[in-house]
Amino acid sequence: MLCLWAILRENFVGSAKKPKSVKLIVGFIFREEAALTRTAKILEKRFGGIDFQSPCLNFAHTSFYEREFGNNLKRIFISFKKLIPPQSLARIKIITNKIEQRLSLNTGRTINIDPGYLTQAKLVLATTKDYMHRIYLGKGIYAEITLFFKDKSFRPWEWTYPDYKTEAYIAVFNQIREIYAQQI
Repeated sequence: MLCLWAILRENFVGSAKKPKSVKLIVGFIFREEAALTRTAKILEKRFGGIDFQSPCLNFAHTSFYEREFGNNLKRIFISFKKLIPPQSLARIKIITNKIEQRLSLNTGRTINIDPGYLTQAKLVLATTKDYMHRIYLGKGIYAEITLFFKDKSFRPWEWTYPDYKTEAYIAVFNQIREIYAQQI
């Protein structure tokens, strides 16, 4: 009877496990190339070597950032070679917010830094803004599952930002997912 209980317990009772390491990604919104170069160097010193950089994409999906940055904004994504524990996302968002502040001018930020992570199943972004589909991580930081992987590609949710729904962005994250798949 004890043996049967052990089998049942193993199959039906969940137990906490250490999560797999995840792929750190960072998206940048910027106007001046110099701001991107400087920020990428700072992040590389902090988080290690970069193993992927997307092409420079036009960022015209919202006018939200134009008052602060001006127009003709660009977007680039990078990923880092070193995998991270998923629970470090809140700490990383706090670090990137401090970097944004440090690189700001009297007129405002010179760059927007959006950290997140990628797994085989999803893309998670960190944010300071709460909403119905976001989970609180601690220290004023929330997480959002922005994309999910199904049928050989990332897919958006109804709440996914419009730019993250585009073929260009999804192609970037599919490429980063291939790198991650080789690492794990």
